[in-house]
Amino acid sequence: MAEPEEPREVRLGRCCKYHWRGKLAVMIPIITLPILILGFAYDQAEYKCLYVIVTMALLWITEALPIYVTAMLPIAFLPLLGLVETAAVCRLYFTDTIVMFLGGLIMALGIEYCNLHTRIALRVIRIVGGSPRRLFVGLMSVSVFMGLWISNSAGTAMMCPIVKAVINEMDANNIFPVYMTQEEEPVEEGDPPHPSKMSVAFYVGVAYASTIGGLGTLIGTGTNLVFKGIYDQRFPTSTEEVTFANFMFYSIPLLVICNITLVIIALMITHMGLFRPNSKTGQRIKEANLNKKLLEEVLRQRHIALGPMSCHEIQIATLFCLMIVLLITHRPGFFPGWSDLLSAQPVRSSAGLMFLIIIMFALPTEYTFFKYCCGKAPFPGQPLDALLAWKFVHDNISWGLLFLLGGGFALAEASKRTGVNVMIARAMQFLVGMPSIAVQVITILLSMFFSVFNSNVVVANIVLPILSEMALVVELHPLILTLPSCLVISMCYFLPVSSPPNAIVTGYAHIKTKHLACCGVLPTIIGFLLILLNTNTWGMLIFPAASTFPDWAKEIKNQSNI
Repeated sequence: MAEPEEPREVRLGRCCKYHWRGKLAVMIPIITLPILILGFAYDQAEYKCLYVIVTMALLWITEALPIYVTAMLPIAFLPLLGLVETAAVCRLYFTDTIVMFLGGLIMALGIEYCNLHTRIALRVIRIVGGSPRRLFVGLMSVSVFMGLWISNSAGTAMMCPIVKAVINEMDANNIFPVYMTQEEEPVEEGDPPHPSKMSVAFYVGVAYASTIGGLGTLIGTGTNLVFKGIYDQRFPTSTEEVTFANFMFYSIPLLVICNITLVIIALMITHMGLFRPNSKTGQRIKEANLNKKLLEEVLRQRHIALGPMSCHEIQIATLFCLMIVLLITHRPGFFPGWSDLLSAQPVRSSAGLMFLIIIMFALPTEYTFFKYCCGKAPFPGQPLDALLAWKFVHDNISWGLLFLLGGGFALAEASKRTGVNVMIARAMQFLVGMPSIAVQVITILLSMFFSVFNSNVVVANIVLPILSEMALVVELHPLILTLPSCLVISMCYFLPVSSPPNAIVTGYAHIKTKHLACCGVLPTIIGFLLILLNTNTWGMLIFPAASTFPDWAKEIKNQSNI
């Protein structure tokens, strides 16, 4: 006789353990369904659009679906709900802003492809010297410069192997301890040892420097381009155009130069014994300084081993410099730019940038083929490579970021068309009459709070459209609320998820979250204070009209019936 089967025990925890993301991806749209039902019941497009926004926000926050997949939801749902036609939605996924971001990513890959970043880093390190603190300043300087012109995540990824090589040389030559002992930071058997306090400063410093560098230009980080796209989209009649040049002048003096200086000093105090010569770390730094000549010689040999600059590197460096010149002189504001000379059709920065990218795929790495035109055998067995290979670009570029930017622009367009912005603006009437500085503090702190736990670009896509409407309600210039909040979103340094550079270095160097959080306290406070200072002092010199509520904003407010 067969034994009776044991009754199956249903456990909720076990049910949710397997494929919980898929279950959550189904549950979230159902939970938010009442908003959509309300929209159909009262035939109000605002609630239909709000349903898409809330659903995407929850999916982004929980990551039930990959954030890049969530960003594609507007392509399906905005036309199906009758909010925006398909052609208009799809156009927003490849705008001028997104093309400029793509061009910056490809230029970064071009620099990595020819190993130019290693030459730059070693050269700067040799100039500043071989003591730990000087090396730290040198690596931070290179990172902040790279962060200005390429995405901060790409810059951090480039610098991590260089930092590792420097730290390994310090370990091999007993300059200072580069790993914590088992007593200082216990790790599981088989796991790599945790970097020492000074090693953490090197890795984390590079990540912070790349982030700070990214604040200085429109192409430095995705959040800057989200801001530009949403600002241009919501305020097309604005007389204060945000160009590559005036964005640089707004950000670089205080938010880049002053910021990186203070962050370097802060990390030196907390992790490298600055002003604390008798501390344990201070004593180790003192001992390391005695052996700096040995390390300088090792780095000199590494630099010499690279040989002279190749034709490949020279061409990439030339194109990189041309990119900087074209972006700055596109429409600087204080003299006619090159786009003003081409008056047949409006020319944006992306046109000049993509022209250089196309050239990278056309030019050869060297010009020895000229001697084969009229020469004799032997001839090379294969054609010469171009400055950049498409396969390298295809395999290494983060294509999902383009969808993430486009998804944010699609939501902003739907909000504008359906009137969600008006509904949100009316809910913020309690802010009317508050001092400008108080509204700034509230918006900046809220933006920082959300960016601690979520992807920067996601937070920018959600927060910036709301702040655009808030500016109209409280009758402040939109730049006063949107631009500082856009920049401060990148300046939360507590968690790996707070920014891509944080995630890269914690994974690469196996840094525990508690150590990263300790590093981020002072830099975050510095960032908050500098944002407030910059907005109300230097920023007013760059955008003098931002001190008042402009007429074009009043017209937009009246048209929106806010």
